[in-house]
Amino acid sequence: MRRCLAAWILLALATAASGSLHRSILSARDHTYGENDKVPLYANKVGPFHNPSETYQYFDLPFCEPSNLKHKSEDLGEVLEGDRMVTTRYNITFKTDKETEELCSFKLEPETKRKFRSAIEQDYYFQMFFDDLPLWGFVGKLQTDEKKEERYMLFTHVHFEIAFNDNRVIEVTVSTDPDHAVDITDDEPTDVKFTYSVKWKKTPITFDRRMEKYQKYSFLPQHLEIHWFSIINSCVTVLLLTGFLATILMRVLKNDFIKYTKEDEEDPEETGWKYIHGDVFRFPNHPNMFAAVIGSGTQLLVLALCIFGLALVGVFYPYNRGALNTACLVIYALTAGISGYVSAHLYRQMGGEAWVRNLLLTASLFCGPLFLVFCFNNTVAISYRSTAALPFGTIVIIFIIWALVTFPLTVLGGIAGKNNKNEFYAPCRTKKFPREIPALPWYRKTIPQMCMAGFLPFSAIYIELYYIFASVWGHKIYTIYSILFIVFIILIIVTAFITIALTYFQLAIEDHEWWWRSVFCGGSTGLFVYGYCYYYYFARSDMTGLMQTSFFFGYMACVCYGFFLMLGSVGYRASLLFVRHIYRAIKCE
Repeated sequence: MRRCLAAWILLALATAASGSLHRSILSARDHTYGENDKVPLYANKVGPFHNPSETYQYFDLPFCEPSNLKHKSEDLGEVLEGDRMVTTRYNITFKTDKETEELCSFKLEPETKRKFRSAIEQDYYFQMFFDDLPLWGFVGKLQTDEKKEERYMLFTHVHFEIAFNDNRVIEVTVSTDPDHAVDITDDEPTDVKFTYSVKWKKTPITFDRRMEKYQKYSFLPQHLEIHWFSIINSCVTVLLLTGFLATILMRVLKNDFIKYTKEDEEDPEETGWKYIHGDVFRFPNHPNMFAAVIGSGTQLLVLALCIFGLALVGVFYPYNRGALNTACLVIYALTAGISGYVSAHLYRQMGGEAWVRNLLLTASLFCGPLFLVFCFNNTVAISYRSTAALPFGTIVIIFIIWALVTFPLTVLGGIAGKNNKNEFYAPCRTKKFPREIPALPWYRKTIPQMCMAGFLPFSAIYIELYYIFASVWGHKIYTIYSILFIVFIILIIVTAFITIALTYFQLAIEDHEWWWRSVFCGGSTGLFVYGYCYYYYFARSDMTGLMQTSFFFGYMACVCYGFFLMLGSVGYRASLLFVRHIYRAIKCE
């Protein structure tokens, strides 16, 4: 079975990486042009600058639409990203400069002006792709005149500056000319002419380095900088606290072992965590749900490690459109056997017999809530007529992947787990009747313990969260995956240590129901991350509107729920190893 799991993971990595590698090979082979050859320029989308999820098709604004509008074929990841690329009237040929070329001219009617004014008021930007290189610009700007009245200025001229090396395009920038802006403040019909210009220049940068530019900056006023000192300071602080906690715990355990060894010789009444040795390995309530949580969390942990593996080898280079979405979808589908195997095997060890219910619960535990959030958000996007709304055909493809790959692999993994005859290892025999748990002070109960457990791991990642959010929910670029991977490993280690410590303190007061508590304490970091979402949305961003709000809080709820499952499984595994270790070291009847 281990070989099968390894094969599934390798297949997932290979499949997710193959699309990006294939695209890179085609790029190196196809992106060559002769002099005066036409270079493709596709318009992608427009939308409010501060609402990155709220995007629309480029020609939803009344720009100069070509008579034979054609849509560029896109892969699954690009569609999930909201890309809808179409041809334009721009005629840009290789190494051919153009001073001022007319794109089109027409009369702006009051209704057309109102559309442009609304776009300018919301800071609409446009995105295009020139030879697969992204470029952006703003539709217009608000300008204050001498009477201190706001004027709506529509940019009508676009200048392309293109760098080339030999027969390849290396770099492209676009700028709008304020001198060619048209005042559209009033509703009077206005004649307008849209124009563009092109300037080519030679550069020593080679084709294989043309994406390095996007690793250094974005078109935002601010760069995406990683504050190394802050991250190192945070990591060192967390590691010191964890080391201090581990030292104290080891010393306390050493004293406990000495104490219980003497008690065994003198045979007095048992106290502390040794007192509950007959109940500590009693299986938890709701074993079906517990096994599904551990199985789903294990799969998500493997998914995260696979994504980091692809990121560290350079698959997710800047503006590799949809690569991350495709990788997550493919790897999640191909690692479904892991969740089925882990869940069914643990459920069998707990004596469960409702196999069908266990597999259905495992298969839907994460996908179910995600599907409900998607249905709501997609309905909102459809009502907005946004490109973020997935087409029906794409939804059918995703459902087919789930029905023909994800669910069958979950079932196969469940069958393998069910047939694994290894029994649950418990150093102590479980007694027939459970001991009564003594009354606990308020700070020993589940919710206060979850708050304590989640704070320390969250402190290890909160600095990095801003940059991740600014990349996912903004226009900044995140490329330093090595730092993110280090932070992720620290998060796993700290979660394991803090859960072990809280499990020990729970057992020390003779509370033997540690199974679910370890999951809740381990996964509580996900709740802290969701709390950070509110801080980021209201204090660090300018996002507004129903669609952006529903996308942000809906999908972040799914991400944080995934974090809860993943870190909850880590907390359980760490606590299980710890509990087995300490009870194996003492003499139990």
